[in-house]
Amino acid sequence: MIPVYAGSHVREAEAPLLRDANDLRLMRLAADALAHQAVLMLKEHARRLYGSRVVALIGPGNNGGDGLFALASLAKRGVRTTAVLLGTHAHREGLADFARNGGRTAAAMDLNHLLTDCDLVIDAAYGTGMRPGVQLPSIPHDLPVLACDLPSGVDADTGAAAPSVIPADRTVSFGALKTGLVVGSGHLVSGTIHVTDLGLARTLPEPEAWVVQGDDLGLLLNRQADWKTAGRHKYQRGVLGLLAGSAKYPGAAVITARAAVASGLGLLRTLVPEGVATVLTAQVPEAVPLATPEFTALLAHNRRNEREGAARIGAWAIGPGLEDTAATRNHLSVILAANSPCVIDAGALAMLEPVGHHQLRILTPHAGELHALLAKAGVRVSARDISTDPMRWARWAAVAYDCVILLKGPSTICTAPDGYTLIVHASTPDLATAGSGDVLTGILGALLAAANFPATPNASDIGAQSHRLTDLAAAGALIHAHTGALSAYEGMVSALDLLQELPRAARDLGL
Repeated sequence: MIPVYAGSHVREAEAPLLRDANDLRLMRLAADALAHQAVLMLKEHARRLYGSRVVALIGPGNNGGDGLFALASLAKRGVRTTAVLLGTHAHREGLADFARNGGRTAAAMDLNHLLTDCDLVIDAAYGTGMRPGVQLPSIPHDLPVLACDLPSGVDADTGAAAPSVIPADRTVSFGALKTGLVVGSGHLVSGTIHVTDLGLARTLPEPEAWVVQGDDLGLLLNRQADWKTAGRHKYQRGVLGLLAGSAKYPGAAVITARAAVASGLGLLRTLVPEGVATVLTAQVPEAVPLATPEFTALLAHNRRNEREGAARIGAWAIGPGLEDTAATRNHLSVILAANSPCVIDAGALAMLEPVGHHQLRILTPHAGELHALLAKAGVRVSARDISTDPMRWARWAAVAYDCVILLKGPSTICTAPDGYTLIVHASTPDLATAGSGDVLTGILGALLAAANFPATPNASDIGAQSHRLTDLAAAGALIHAHTGALSAYEGMVSALDLLQELPRAARDLGL
């Protein structure tokens, strides 16, 4: 897992190393890393280094100084370099080094002309020090852009992007990975991110969050090799209850059920409307229907016996395709009063209230659903606020509902009430398709059912259990993202494509 820090925290960690204005070691380390990536991009896009042309946007602060020293390094290697000065002044030592190595400067008014004969643009305009309201220059989409520390126009703390943001193909982040590069719009405009260590470990605080990747799945699931695994029966692999579907949306229940079964679930018990049950039986013959009387008796049995025994339901997946009816609310209230962990999605989110409970829950809203959840909890926030600072508002919802929030989006944010946060990046935008969220709910349900949470955790264990639930949420998002990447190889992605690739994706990641 990769630690993530707010841009303001990185600036504070750098401050002790920047007190001596004559000590340029930190800036030269940053510049060397920037120049190295520029060389790689020139070889990739221009197919040459000597004689290639680089235009850099140079701001008045330290970000501009990093860019000037990088340009000087490139000029030594035969690159024709031009620094477009965006302010009334530039970093003095960086500008002098650049001039000594044959670089030339230009004014902002000359930028459009310079870009007509250019192989690479280096964005060293403002970085973390950009002031609100600054109008940034426009760069043609066909020119590769390398961002210095972060794309100009991105808020390093939140990922909010100014309307005139300069999207990058590659970003070199100095000192640590910044929050603004991995959430919100910042993730969408940062391209490939390379982190350069500047020796800030001793002065950085605790990470604000962690980015998880495919090879972290085993860590997230807390998997340990055990010879007993080969002898597990279906009940030990996990029993999941599914409350989903309606006459209007029967397909949502089918997709969720198929995803759960494809994720290695031991047994699926389904509580769906009569009309949906017929379709579900045909599409998912492995599923075992759960009639209402049996549902009531089973939950009562689980409560009396602390969910022990072969007939128990270890977790519930609730919400895909549900309509708000009296019967649905009755079933939902019974499940939410039980101890079994739940993943709650779609229609069930609208029926949820921010009341006290002792159940382990994962809520999986998208931004619009998060807005509704927060409004019901009395939090006044606009949809724009959520898109501007998604991690903040996901954390608010986690506290308000005392649960783990999995906020869906280009960056999936999984956060616990105490602020423990994991971030997963979707490998393809094609995951934003109808039914994709139902697949995720099925995956999460299967992981929860197999997790073996204690029926009645001690109060001292609540924090640890919440973190484990967050880990499982991120694990499900990882599997979902990899499934989307595999499906996208064949073109546009549908929910059925995801179901087809899900077993392969789980196997690839070691599930």
